[in-house]
Amino acid sequence: MTAPASSRPLADRMRPRVLGEVIGQQHLLGAGKPLRRLAEGAALHSALFWGPPGTGKTTLARLVAQAAAAEFAQLSAVQAGVKDVRAVVEAAQARRLATGRGTVLFLDEVHRFNKSQQDAFLPYVEDGTLVFIGATTENPAFEVNAALLSRAQVYPLRPLQPEDLLPLLQLALTDVPRGLGARQLRATADALEVLAVGADGDGRRALNLLEVAASLVEEGAELTAAVALEATAHRVRRFDKGGDAYYDQISALHKSVRGSDPDAALYWFCRLLDGGVDLAYLSRRLIRMASEDIGNADPRALTLALEAAQAYERLGSPEGELALAQAVVFLAVAAKSNAVYTAFKAAMAEVKSGTSHEVPVHLRNAPTRFAKEQGHGAGYQYDHEAAGGVALGQRFFPDTLPDRQYYVPVERGLEIRIGEALARLRAKRVEARR
Repeated sequence: MTAPASSRPLADRMRPRVLGEVIGQQHLLGAGKPLRRLAEGAALHSALFWGPPGTGKTTLARLVAQAAAAEFAQLSAVQAGVKDVRAVVEAAQARRLATGRGTVLFLDEVHRFNKSQQDAFLPYVEDGTLVFIGATTENPAFEVNAALLSRAQVYPLRPLQPEDLLPLLQLALTDVPRGLGARQLRATADALEVLAVGADGDGRRALNLLEVAASLVEEGAELTAAVALEATAHRVRRFDKGGDAYYDQISALHKSVRGSDPDAALYWFCRLLDGGVDLAYLSRRLIRMASEDIGNADPRALTLALEAAQAYERLGSPEGELALAQAVVFLAVAAKSNAVYTAFKAAMAEVKSGTSHEVPVHLRNAPTRFAKEQGHGAGYQYDHEAAGGVALGQRFFPDTLPDRQYYVPVERGLEIRIGEALARLRAKRVEARR
């Protein structure tokens, strides 16, 4: 039974009824675009709508079913199980047999279903009993099993921009049967802008904020920017600890540091703080950046990252956050080198290639008389006793493995001097072994 309009949230009352009322997503809904053709009655196919909350996933699924004159069955993976899917399947089979009418099964938050649950309706997608449309805020490549993913077209939906939301807010303010028009409210341009920005790309949130703002004034009054700011004061920005947005922001921070942009790095650091990131995890990532992207170009980076992590452990939030911010800025402005990172990967690949080369006899440990009788350590040259502190003719690789050069210092920071010293040393070794 449908709830009375007055008791339904504004966002539900303003849900688009036809394709022309849908806002945003022009990359999918523009003239001739694939999702537009589907929503205008093209041959139905299974689909996955992937995007953040409030971007129109449920609405578009309804419009697709409506355009195809198909029954629309909606389930949420948070609450439903295989039993609920089977009930939809049985009804769809009966409907198909009796009337020939198809059924669209819309499964919200499909990523919440495990593999066996997702597999449960595959046979019915295959035989045409159901057209499956799933909605997810998570990357389908990671959260939807391969069998289902291969049968569905993925449509990525983007966060709505303020310019998309402003007409929606104005319509909701003036629409009499569905919106707030009966209250005869007015709103300044600044107030609508505050609400549109505060919605953070979420159409549902924009309408919820408008409804809250309207509740703060009398009928016939004006919504000002001050009222809008009060309505948005406690909003929570988009962030999901462990989901795509989380790892995308971690990635943006890392790449801003690597790209030597301290301002962008600070922005992403603050976005992560604002979202409630685990700062112990973030501290570990900063330590990793110090080794991976700076290395010996500026060895102080690793020391500072470690000390910032220790400072945070001692001080906690918010005091310890400043030490982490200091580390973020230092890492961003430090000279960059991935030479150690590259050398480490190359050496590890060599080790894992399959051959277990023996340690040369002169490099073997000789802690016992027996080991010495076996010749361990024989012929080893103690470098500190050699001219210049290096026994130039001595090899350190296995006898069965040619010399390798994994570490190639870059011409930045301290590695300029390291590279020059290594070049001189390598040339002397070559000369000494002739």
